[in-house]
Amino acid sequence: MKNITNEKITEFIDGLYKPLTSELSELRVKSEEEHVPIILRETETLLLHLIRLKKPSRILEIGTAVGYSSSCFAQVCPACTIATIEYNEETYHTAIENIKRLGYDNQIKVYLGDGGEILDQFHEQGNAGFDMVFIDASKSHYRRFWDGAVKLCNDEALIVSDNILMKGMTVSEEYDYKGKHKTNIRNMRDYLAYILSLEYAKTSIIPSGDGLAISIISK
Repeated sequence: MKNITNEKITEFIDGLYKPLTSELSELRVKSEEEHVPIILRETETLLLHLIRLKKPSRILEIGTAVGYSSSCFAQVCPACTIATIEYNEETYHTAIENIKRLGYDNQIKVYLGDGGEILDQFHEQGNAGFDMVFIDASKSHYRRFWDGAVKLCNDEALIVSDNILMKGMTVSEEYDYKGKHKTNIRNMRDYLAYILSLEYAKTSIIPSGDGLAISIISK
């Protein structure tokens, strides 16, 4: 199972996709060809509409990859600043190069290190006040990322968790063909149960792309 929705429907929706700029389109195509895990086209379209509606002043991203998604955020919200965290050093340097080449380095700051540890540092330094958080890193650590990020959020902030259905594996182990993802499946199910139980968060599960959890934080 490659998609969590009917493949014909996904192909139709993808056919309607329009890139923000030719430069971002080139980075998307290159990333897809090299199997870099950037956001899916459906996911991008939905996220950018959320940003247009929310008009955040500050966005926090956990999982930079090559800088594609944060660059999209900067393009549609030129008044916002973005802090994005990447664990892999090689990917971190690639992201910085891409962001600078695309002209968004005045809006985006990339941090290198473990997501949970960087979030703790932000909290200690008083680096809070985020209106939107995008979680798109190691699936087994979403709970850590949530707990670290929520302390940095403003009231009515959005927290968007990507890939929560993990190509259908969260729903059924039958999609874990080789049985390699049991820990990730268990952790993701526990994560969803956790955020859905929180009194201070209202969460909707959206079957778009590889699944999104969209949460509104009340403080």
